[in-house]
Amino acid sequence: MTQPVEGPAPDSGQWSGGGQLERDLILTDTDFTTIRQLIYERAGIVLAEHKREMVYSRLAKRLRHHGMTRFSDYLARLAQNPQAREWEAFTNALTTNLTAFFREAHHFPLLAEHVRERRDAVCVWSAAASTGEEPYSIAMTLMETLGARAADARVIATDIDTDALDRARAGIYPVEQVNKLDEERVKRFFQRGRGRHEGLARLRPEAANLVEFHALNLLAPQWPPVKGPFDAIFCRNIMIYFDKQTQARILERFAPLLKPDGLLFAGHSENFSYITEVFRLRGQTVYTLADRGR
Repeated sequence: MTQPVEGPAPDSGQWSGGGQLERDLILTDTDFTTIRQLIYERAGIVLAEHKREMVYSRLAKRLRHHGMTRFSDYLARLAQNPQAREWEAFTNALTTNLTAFFREAHHFPLLAEHVRERRDAVCVWSAAASTGEEPYSIAMTLMETLGARAADARVIATDIDTDALDRARAGIYPVEQVNKLDEERVKRFFQRGRGRHEGLARLRPEAANLVEFHALNLLAPQWPPVKGPFDAIFCRNIMIYFDKQTQARILERFAPLLKPDGLLFAGHSENFSYITEVFRLRGQTVYTLADRGR
């Protein structure tokens, strides 16, 4: 989900980035501290001290949109309007979506093996769906594995970033990105654009229709779009931005949503073994429920 950009961390006031021209907006130490606190409270994201330039560059667009020059004025606006739509823009600005089709490719054959003999309808949750590449990769895997039975399958795709979800629902991607897939998949699952859509590819309806997209904050007290039990949950490359307490709380909430033999897929740099006893490692970044007396 979130991939902060590295950058210098000047002390305070108006500052220059990496020796470039002086910045035109004023971000103070107090502003930066407040922003870190707000994004943690609203999305669970822990921003390190050295993410200051990322914060500046991402939120600068919002300040300019509102004709502001001081981050303190922007933060005051948010504080005065706790239900304002600007909070959504604030959160979207501080989350970046780094994803690709069939990213961490070893997970998808494992998913295929796991669901191949299922007779009940298969249901999978993509908990950090970003711009859609992950849930659509899951849908393609289910179609390849289940054949006609895939028509009954569901992929629930959620993310906190509403802008990313809008792009995901459209299911349209640059041809250069799609062409990284093997030729057979490209032909089966994508339609190439023509005319003004030249250079783009759209997911075919039979694959796109397997996926339901919903906005969801994993820190929210309720997850109304998410109704298990799931055969698998993909929660990859998002937990690294949470502290251990938040990670443990989310993992505890995942457990009752999985079928007894369900799989939890994690990102390549994530390790849940030392966070909770609810899950045990099955293989490379794949977890199952620990024995809980079932």
